Amino acid sequence: SNKARRAAALFELVQSLDSLDLASRLARSGAEAGRPVRALVQVDLAGEETKFGLPEEELLPVLEALRGKEGLRIEGLMVLPPFFEEPERARPYFRRLRLLHDRAQAAGLLEGRELSMGMSHDFEAAVEEGATIVRIGTAIFGERQAA
Repeated sequence: SNKARRAAALFELVQSLDSLDLASRLARSGAEAGRPVRALVQVDLAGEETKFGLPEEELLPVLEALRGKEGLRIEGLMVLPPFFEEPERARPYFRRLRLLHDRAQAAGLLEGRELSMGMSHDFEAAVEEGATIVRIGTAIFGERQAA
């Protein structure tokens, strides 16, 4: 959240919106810049301490609070499920996010149709469950080198 102003100016899409406070900061930055910040709400479906996101039960109320917020455009949802050696085990998380997305879309709480889910090791299951954005850097560039 302390880099919201810079993120709003530098990035085409913020995929990690996870609180009303961050949403307010991004909206303020978007309004000042004269163009709305495009964002995805990151949803925490696994409760892992190492990952962030809005708890599932808070999603619809937060989206309702953000509806029509000047300087911010909520285009969809994002999830980071637990890492599983067997990619098929991530499918229930992808399906849950798609169902949440469908509910939010039906309620008019999203301004776009994006579903960001799936990484290099499990993107096939994510696409089958409706992903519109996948993060496949490792498949393209290879494993990161340790610093």
